[in-house]
Amino acid sequence: MSKDDVKEDRRQHKSAVTKDRRRFLVAATSIIGAAGILGVAVPFVKSWNPSAKAKAAGASVKINLSKLEPGQQIIYEWRGKPIYVVRRTPEMLKRLEDDDSKLRDPLSKKSDQPAYAKNEFRSRNKEFFIVIGICTHLGCAPKYYPEVQPMYFDESWQGGYHCPCHGSKFDLAGRVYKGVPAPTNLVIPPYMFIDKFIVVIGEDGGSDNA
Repeated sequence: MSKDDVKEDRRQHKSAVTKDRRRFLVAATSIIGAAGILGVAVPFVKSWNPSAKAKAAGASVKINLSKLEPGQQIIYEWRGKPIYVVRRTPEMLKRLEDDDSKLRDPLSKKSDQPAYAKNEFRSRNKEFFIVIGICTHLGCAPKYYPEVQPMYFDESWQGGYHCPCHGSKFDLAGRVYKGVPAPTNLVIPPYMFIDKFIVVIGEDGGSDNA
């Protein structure tokens, strides 16, 4: 074998080794990247799973609403379910008293709520709206749109909830609109106030609790 042949053989061998290393690094990077994504995703998913406390029978969640601003919504978790809490403004409450001809079940006769929330405001204290944030169609999470303005899903929107999955709409009391997939109003969980701003989700305290 000539010197030129030896050099060519070494060059080809070096090139093959370089390619093998490159493939290894790309594969390793992909695996690490995937692991990184899983590392981020898993805690997020687990955050919605019921905690040990939530799995216990009768578990409840205590919430302080004193810092909740008018018109603002906050989301808590109870038994693995998202709980939406809105501090409704006087304007929001007034809109709930207006024309309800667009609603499928305005008096909540066919919907799920405790007896004390079977009213136009669907709440014990009309200022605070507390509801399970799960669409009654197929279980998606409706989004909160409190503004009164034309929306892509409703040109005469008066504020409330819109489900991004299949287009169901609910007013600021969680009452479902006519002509959408959801069959009933959003579900109201059992809850009670132990003072003006402290609410306990999961306990109803009897019908006289306000």
